Amino acid sequence: MTSADVLEHPWLLPGSLSPTRRHPRRTTRDWLVDSFCFLAALLWIPVATGDAFAMEPIIAERLPHPWMIAADAFIGLLGAAALWFRRRWPVGLALVSLPVIMFSVAAAVALVVIYLTVAVHCRTAVTVGLTVAGLVANAVYYLVRPEPGTAYWVSLAWATVITLCLLAWGMFVRARRQLVLSLRERAERAEAEQQLRVAQARQLERTRIAREMHDVLAHRISLLSLHAGALEFRPDAPAEEVARAAGVIRGSAHAALQDLREVIGVLRAEPSLPAEPERPQPTLDDLPALVAESRAAGIRVDLRDRVRAADGLPDVAGRSIYRIVQEGLTNARKHAAGAAVTVGLSGAPGDGLTVEIRNRWPVGEPAAAPIPGAGTGLVGIAERVNLAGGRLEHGRDGNGDFRLAAWLPWPAS
Repeated sequence: MTSADVLEHPWLLPGSLSPTRRHPRRTTRDWLVDSFCFLAALLWIPVATGDAFAMEPIIAERLPHPWMIAADAFIGLLGAAALWFRRRWPVGLALVSLPVIMFSVAAAVALVVIYLTVAVHCRTAVTVGLTVAGLVANAVYYLVRPEPGTAYWVSLAWATVITLCLLAWGMFVRARRQLVLSLRERAERAEAEQQLRVAQARQLERTRIAREMHDVLAHRISLLSLHAGALEFRPDAPAEEVARAAGVIRGSAHAALQDLREVIGVLRAEPSLPAEPERPQPTLDDLPALVAESRAAGIRVDLRDRVRAADGLPDVAGRSIYRIVQEGLTNARKHAAGAAVTVGLSGAPGDGLTVEIRNRWPVGEPAAAPIPGAGTGLVGIAERVNLAGGRLEHGRDGNGDFRLAAWLPWPAS
């Protein structure tokens, strides 16, 4: 029986004294092994009795009554038939066969198979206990049916050696099966853990993309709302301004739809299908374009860039700075429409990178309904900064301005 058989037979595991009530079906290999053992036990009966085929009796001269040979053969038949149930009740058959060991020769092969079944399938303590009981039964057997020309202690010693060899063989097979089963379970566990890690990595990547899309879409949709609000409050604007605002709305809507299509495609993609190449992520070099986009929407933005050796800035830090500025400009458009925004950048390798976005605190009621938002933009930015090992501050300062500031580490080259 292979390790696959052990997996199919839970009662074969260490510590089980008996099988479960619902015995599994025999495999093809089980049928072959059981058939071989049954035929071997069956063919041994005429060899042991020597009476069925008119052979010279082997042990008849040691029996006081001839009918005992027939009785022994009948017991051998019962032992051979019992082999078909040895997988279901190994310990029970071993206990029942203990008295048979004391006098039967025809059932010897069946008794050996039953004993090996116990040694292979049952706990060590159970096997050792049955071994001791079997040795005691062997001692009685050689008193009842001594070997001609052989001393009692010699016969008993040979029986003990054979029994211990069978015990060692059965325990070796049992240990090997346990090892194979353990290795298979370990391999299956490792495969399951690997699949779990892949699923977690895929989920984390999708979550990251969703956060990126939140920042991008919030920025673009706020631009749409700003331009649409300008057209609503200035219906008499010159045609050139209306056309320019409509062009910005069209371009922002097209870009927003493109970004939304990409994120939906990523979230709907089958895990087994290869993902499409991801677009280049923005870095610090894309910050002027972001500011220009906000200025084109009518926001007064003052960018003060005092970063030294910006070419050596890691892409991760540059991307984080871009997202922080993008979130700051989006919040200024949402909550402080018309207020001037100041964006300050400073830092150098070894000192870290600092970004600060300021705008005046809004006074009075807003002229139009505020732009709705998810309210998780700053939460996502805070998590991004924490993962990068930096610090984030936001809120109203002593001058009455709203301040969003962050510091990110920038290792020296």
